[in-house]
Amino acid sequence: MTNLIVPVVLCGGAGSRLWPASRETYPKQLFAFGGGRSLLQETLARVTGAGFAPPVIVTGNDYRFLVAEQMRALGAKGEIILEPMRRDSCAAIAAAAAHVAAQNPDALILVLAADHAIPDTTRFMTDVRRGQLAASAGRIVTFGVRPTGSATGYGYIRPGARLEGDAGAHEIAAFVEKPDAETAARYVAEGYLWNSGNFLFPARLFLDELARLEPELYKNVAASVAAAKRDLDFLRLDQDTFAKARATSVDYAVMERTKLAAVIPSDFPWSDIGSWSAVWELAEKDADGNAAQGDAVFEGSRNSYVYSPHLLTAVVGLDDVVVVTTRDSVLVVNKAKSEDVKKLVAKLTAAGRKETIEHLRNYRPWGDYEQIDRGARYQVKRITVQPGGKLSLQSHFHRAEHWVVVSGTARVTVDDKVHLIGENQSVYIPLGAVHRMENPGQIPLELIEVQSGPYLGEDDIVRYEDVYNRT
Repeated sequence: MTNLIVPVVLCGGAGSRLWPASRETYPKQLFAFGGGRSLLQETLARVTGAGFAPPVIVTGNDYRFLVAEQMRALGAKGEIILEPMRRDSCAAIAAAAAHVAAQNPDALILVLAADHAIPDTTRFMTDVRRGQLAASAGRIVTFGVRPTGSATGYGYIRPGARLEGDAGAHEIAAFVEKPDAETAARYVAEGYLWNSGNFLFPARLFLDELARLEPELYKNVAASVAAAKRDLDFLRLDQDTFAKARATSVDYAVMERTKLAAVIPSDFPWSDIGSWSAVWELAEKDADGNAAQGDAVFEGSRNSYVYSPHLLTAVVGLDDVVVVTTRDSVLVVNKAKSEDVKKLVAKLTAAGRKETIEHLRNYRPWGDYEQIDRGARYQVKRITVQPGGKLSLQSHFHRAEHWVVVSGTARVTVDDKVHLIGENQSVYIPLGAVHRMENPGQIPLELIEVQSGPYLGEDDIVRYEDVYNRT
């Protein structure tokens, strides 16, 4: 067991059950629901240090700069692999395993979801070391968490006979889907385990099993890794071959069919943060069982949760509710029905509501912008450009822009002229002018942008040059 474990962190998915905080363009793994570090950062911190190699993060193209920035803020270094499209967990894990195996066929891989909470790292590491023993003995290991209640939001594992060795691993007798309440209670009484969706295995062993069980999926993913291209600091999988890989979970493709599967019964606290009720369960509560993140006041209320980072939210005379406020949406849901938020999001998506896709604050590789106001022929934004950040050299067909610097210094290009604009100064960008803004300073640049014109959509951009390789 001298080889370092390679953490593989899966960082995709929209987390629609945690709407309106979690949205398609900024999903739950990037949020810090308890304050401090995000779920992704907590996951990376958990597998940093002795015994671990630099991590491999598998994510989508739209999240690449967000993931890179959160890694930079944490001081973490690793490989970021970009999926051209979502193909569920099996293809993502296979791509990471193929990349790792090409460098070290004997490597052990620890697969973790970026959006799970595991508050006790010490107990988690104890079970990882047990899993390392079983994986080194030729097993594809998953971690089954001993239930703390009869939850209906998790899949379950029925452990089989105990395997030889000191790891305490068991064969897997069955995987079962999320049960109803009565069935869940029976599963807990019969010693079933929660399926945590975390895995540990030798890279080459997993790939060999995948090639045997799902030869077409294996062939296409392996080809996409072999044809991958470097794009700045990212490894971009080949789109044409990856698109041919069947979309399926690793449980269906491998774990339910292989004879090499093993489960480590685990006692570390764990949650997949699959609902607002789960967020409440993990939060620090007052004497009445209420918890909040942000500005909240409770009066005559019990066992409730408020997420309100921008507004004062007051809850009076309500028990067992969740209230979530963002700048453009408010959710009020009975805590027992918080799983149904996913159905609500599906209905909003079908209606074409943009609130399921993006926040008023949008993140870009150079910083972010937030819509403040909008009318028929104007739009006002607050823009932040990080030190060294540089917007693309661009022009617009339908709008002119006015920029007013609030703090910091902007270097602004307008056609053939370059201006340095300081605090309380402004610059006008005529319609059609080729322009660029960048922050040459050491502090964030903040400015107010006023757009005016007949069409103000984000797609009214012609890019001539972009340091982030956007089109």
